[in-house]
Amino acid sequence: MASRKIVVRKSSKSAARGRAATRIARTISAKRGAAKDRERRTKTEGAIRGGNGKYQFALAQVKDVPAGTGYSTSHGGVVEGERMLVGYIHKERGTGSRMHTHQNEQFNLVVRGTLVGSVNGRKIKAPAGTLIYIPANAPHTLVADPQDKNVIFIAIKDLSQGIIGKAVDGKMTGPLYQKGFGPRD
Repeated sequence: MASRKIVVRKSSKSAARGRAATRIARTISAKRGAAKDRERRTKTEGAIRGGNGKYQFALAQVKDVPAGTGYSTSHGGVVEGERMLVGYIHKERGTGSRMHTHQNEQFNLVVRGTLVGSVNGRKIKAPAGTLIYIPANAPHTLVADPQDKNVIFIAIKDLSQGIIGKAVDGKMTGPLYQKGFGPRD
C-alpha cells in the first residue's frame, strides 16, 4: 500500500498571524542583541569591559588609552564594569592636566611619584600612598611633580561618563606642561 502525504493548508488569516509572530520574534531578538551590544560597549574609547567571564586584569598590561584628551597628558589602561571604571594612569614628570571637570566623582590613589595641583581651589600635594578625592563637577588640576618621578596612580570613577572630562576654559587645546617639560622645551 502506498503512503499518502497529508497536507494541511492554513487559512490566509492564520498565515498572516504566523508572519506577524515571526516579525515580532525577530524584533525582540534584535532588541536583545542591541542591548547586549550596549552592555559590551565602554564609555571610554579603547577601554575594556569587565564581566562576562572576565574578572581579573593585569592593569599594567591593559591597552594604553588617552585619559584626558584635549587637556591632560594622562594615559593608561582602563577597565569598565557596569557602574564603575578603574584606570592605571601615567603622567610624566612635569606634565599633567589643565583645570577641568567631569560629571563623575573620582578617587586617585597615587602609586608612584607625587601629584601636585588643586581640587575645588584647595592645594594638593599627594606623594605615593595618598588617596585624592575629587567630587563630581569639581574644578581640578593635577601635575606630576617635576622634582619627583613619573607618576602612576589608580583612578576610580563612577560611570556617569567615561574617564575623559572637559577643560574649564572650554578649549580642548592640550595638556599642562611645567617649564622645561613641554614638547618644544
